[in-house]
Amino acid sequence: MGTPVPPRLFVIMAAKAPVAVVIRRGPAAWTRLTLWQTQQDQFTPGTWFHGRIFADKCDLSPDGELFLYAAYQGSRFRTTYSDSWTAISRPPWLHALALWPMGTTYGGGGRFRGNRQVVLRGATKTHKDHPLQGVEVVQGNAPYQRSTGEVEGAQWSGRDQQNRLVFAAHGCLFARMGGCDTLLADFGAERPDSQPPPAAAKRAIR
Repeated sequence: MGTPVPPRLFVIMAAKAPVAVVIRRGPAAWTRLTLWQTQQDQFTPGTWFHGRIFADKCDLSPDGELFLYAAYQGSRFRTTYSDSWTAISRPPWLHALALWPMGTTYGGGGRFRGNRQVVLRGATKTHKDHPLQGVEVVQGNAPYQRSTGEVEGAQWSGRDQQNRLVFAAHGCLFARMGGCDTLLADFGAERPDSQPPPAAAKRAIR
């Protein structure tokens, strides 16, 4: 057997709270979310999803309480969800509190413009079982998420809420301070284990 390929990591930072979501891609078609409390560097593992989450199309509300994402899951092609959708959940879970079937991976996702305001890319009508409540859809630009490119060879790099340089490489998260790199978390040993979301993940948006 060959050497396992380390997962690819991408991070979405909340604008006004010391919170981030780590989006792990791999093994194969699996994706996982992890909630990162950036002040204490504490990590809370969440959803394993057998499908694709398009990290660059996602966003986290400024207060860190809601996660806006674009998903693809081919097994739902002939359902009312279609094979791709945009949704809002409570991180680190993907339980859809609001969901817009897309039927295409073109567009999707969006950006928060306030704790309970979102700009969407192409989504129009919500799914009948996941109506929009507690969040307002507004007009505006929804730029894609990008790495800052500050660390050569890193899969993703950026600044946390304390302006600390953090980056992802080889399935791990690091912080760089004073020219030294500190390992924050190693995601390489995780294996898919689908678990139902807790009751808190299903709490209505207020």
